[in-house]
Amino acid sequence: MKLVGAQLAMFREFAELTQRELAERVCVHEETIASVEQGRRPLKPDLAKALDRVLDTKRALETAVDNMPEIDLIPAWAEQYMDIEREAIALSFFANQVLPGLLQTESYAGAVFRCRVPAFSAEEINAQVTARLERQEILHRRMPPTTSFILSEAIVRARLGGSEIYEETLRHLHICADLPGFALQIMPLARQTHAALDGPFILLETPDHQHLAYTETQRGSQLISDPDEVSILAQRYAMLRTQALNPEETKGLLDRLLGDQ
Repeated sequence: MKLVGAQLAMFREFAELTQRELAERVCVHEETIASVEQGRRPLKPDLAKALDRVLDTKRALETAVDNMPEIDLIPAWAEQYMDIEREAIALSFFANQVLPGLLQTESYAGAVFRCRVPAFSAEEINAQVTARLERQEILHRRMPPTTSFILSEAIVRARLGGSEIYEETLRHLHICADLPGFALQIMPLARQTHAALDGPFILLETPDHQHLAYTETQRGSQLISDPDEVSILAQRYAMLRTQALNPEETKGLLDRLLGDQ
């Protein structure tokens, strides 16, 4: 990906175009061009063709994409979600089993991938962890998306990977809780009511203010665009926010869990 991205940057500079100007000519967001050039996003075949046409590069980018080695770090069924996540202006997560990828430390992510059945090789684990950590760049952009996370208390009590990783994870969550535009809430295990017993989901808002939802199973996923279905999940999320600890109470629980170490 980095080689193709470097080629795109070179062709764009030869054409004396800025990233914004090129993005406007191929009808994508400026961030899309920047992400491809930096090797953070794969160049899709249809966009490669459009770029070749605008930059007059004689199918150079299309050929490069067609001959890239196939390394499936991200399952095909999750790629569309990942594209939307990179550009979303608002993200809301409900998780009840494992920390969302955007909140995982390197050690926690490694522990997650070491649990995989069938097992990954050490090289595959390293590649997966690297790809997961690169996603977190969106939380530290100059203008990050507005993000909300509601986590089951079971997640922050589970000692995935051992005690050292557990303590590191709690400290990381405490730091994340202070990021700009970021809200972290924990759903207590002692709750007698719960608005999302059907499982985890994600709500997204795109730069053009389209509201979407995403759900994932062990071997597949569903990107939801139907307004009625998205509304149902948005209503559930609104209820979850009233049932979970507020952000200040959540930081207090993290402090208590850290004190128990």
